Amino acid sequence: MTELETLEERSLADITAASDLDTLEGVRVGTLGKKGTVSAQMKQLGGMDAEQRKVMGPALNGLKNRVGDAIASRHEELKRAAIEARLVSERVDVTLPVQAGPQERGRIHPITQVMDEITAIFADMGFAVAEGPDIETDYYNFTALNFPEGHPAREMHDTFFFNPDENGERRVLRTHTSPVQIRTMEKQQPPIRIVIPGKTYRQDSDATHSAMFHQLEGLVIDKTANIANLKWTLQEFCRTFFEVDDVNMRFRPSFFPFTEPSLEVDIQCDRSGAEVKFGEGDDWMEILGSGMVHPNVLRAGGLDPDEYQGFAWGIGIDRIAMLKYGMPDLRPFFEADQRWIDHYGFRPLDMPTLFGGLSA
Repeated sequence: MTELETLEERSLADITAASDLDTLEGVRVGTLGKKGTVSAQMKQLGGMDAEQRKVMGPALNGLKNRVGDAIASRHEELKRAAIEARLVSERVDVTLPVQAGPQERGRIHPITQVMDEITAIFADMGFAVAEGPDIETDYYNFTALNFPEGHPAREMHDTFFFNPDENGERRVLRTHTSPVQIRTMEKQQPPIRIVIPGKTYRQDSDATHSAMFHQLEGLVIDKTANIANLKWTLQEFCRTFFEVDDVNMRFRPSFFPFTEPSLEVDIQCDRSGAEVKFGEGDDWMEILGSGMVHPNVLRAGGLDPDEYQGFAWGIGIDRIAMLKYGMPDLRPFFEADQRWIDHYGFRPLDMPTLFGGLSA
């Protein structure tokens, strides 16, 4: 067997043995590339005499063409095999159901949903939504709300204090949304009808309390606002929010520095089963605090208590969300567990309305 025959046999064997396109490319470069074995033979033609070139020229060109054709043929085979393997590995079962899109999979957090529900209820009553800063001064958080310096009522709140500033004053993470009442009275002349949803902070943490929680307060300031208006407002809110035809409420005397008189509000319920049912039963559950705005608070807001009076109330959004939707523990609200939000969350496009249903 001549040298060219041996070279051709070895080259064709390497081509046949190539199992993928990358390996085949390596064989092509090793044979037909600039430094390949066949190319090296072609370069020797320049040193041959005329008679040798007549014999070796056609032989080398034939070898080059046969190796090139073998490489091209093997390339097509491997290309088809690669496509078939890809089709198998990327095969899609068209009988499977179509995956839901982001709008379908996404969920609204129950706290956001409940805030929207509350806003819809009070907006229908003519209330506006007011907001304020989470970091407050001692004045707005305590003093202006009738918590004098050294007053024991300040101990009712486990407060997060910041370090004193250059003037020795300490700011706080607000312990309630009540500071917005003062800020609103300073900027707006009565009549005032606002609800104030927002985050509040206290040093407390267990199954029903968290260091950061959500609260909603309401404020009405007018020349004729009275206890009867307060009771009707709260009764309509509870009836609409808990989606019952009627609800009985019980108002008990209490104490809050910023209201006088102050009232704790209980709602009739049935706790005999696995769920708490409102508007029926023989039990009572405390759900919020309320009262007539204290004259000192009106003065702090720049209003004359001899001319204006008002009422206010405060309710924990997290707590009423738990009551309405049967959530036994507050802590999962803040754990970002996808399984929990899938179970308790709300569809993004199901916006609460009074005519369509709050929790539809």
